Amino acid sequence: MVVLELADELQALFPGPDAFDRILALDGRLFRKFAARRTLRVELAGKGYFIKIHLGVGWKEIFKNLIYLRRPVLGARDEWRAIQRLEELGVDTMKIAGFGERGSNPACRQSFLITEELCNTISLEDFCKPWQTDPPPVSLKRSLIEKVANIARQLHENGVNHRDFYICHFLLDETSLVEPFAAERLKLFLIDLHRVQIRSKTPRRWIVKDISGLFFSSMDLGLTRRDLFRFMKIYRGRELRSILSQEHSFWASVVGRAFKLYQKTHRRMPRVTLPPSTVEGARS
Repeated sequence: MVVLELADELQALFPGPDAFDRILALDGRLFRKFAARRTLRVELAGKGYFIKIHLGVGWKEIFKNLIYLRRPVLGARDEWRAIQRLEELGVDTMKIAGFGERGSNPACRQSFLITEELCNTISLEDFCKPWQTDPPPVSLKRSLIEKVANIARQLHENGVNHRDFYICHFLLDETSLVEPFAAERLKLFLIDLHRVQIRSKTPRRWIVKDISGLFFSSMDLGLTRRDLFRFMKIYRGRELRSILSQEHSFWASVVGRAFKLYQKTHRRMPRVTLPPSTVEGARS
């Protein structure tokens, strides 16, 4: 079985029955390479694209994931579906230019996903890196917190979790940085969706993983307790008083997991000011 879907501009570049093989053979700037997957930036007809190529994970990898009760990523189809779901939810992400898949055996199935290059963007990790020593305008920081919190809320309330929910996977459109800053005018693209899970309802454990990953990756930005409270209020869409009194267990789990990840990564404790209801989670 062969599936091949290309945007009009790519159909003209890859005509004929050998289109799938020619796309797999594309050469360009290598961004990531794993045993069965690589990501390239290519330029076609003067336009930039990213292509993720999957060449089959093998039965060993499939069984390893199943043993740990994890759904294995078998190819580009997962990310293809994730992009479509985010588009349905109104969350900005990559634009699909092509998708292909062939083979019925899940262990050696070949597939690819082509997306248009996102120009004039910078990852939130890089954009926010100077904040600890050179704080941004308060209105900009608040607008970005609101934007990220709304994206997280939109995903989790609609059965979607990212599994690699770090600020490096948010790309900020620098052309949207126009004063006066406002969340609705800022444009953030969520990328790296190959591990996204889609259900009718997002399980608590995966929500905790996502939010703790977000917190972990922003611990060195000089965020204040007020910033954390702002995120919590927007993410939950409720008054802070009820969040602090009714959701202690959830936020303690988020903080505890984030602290463990930070200690494992950096071999030291983070310097953050925590909301009082989460301190226990950080110490546990």
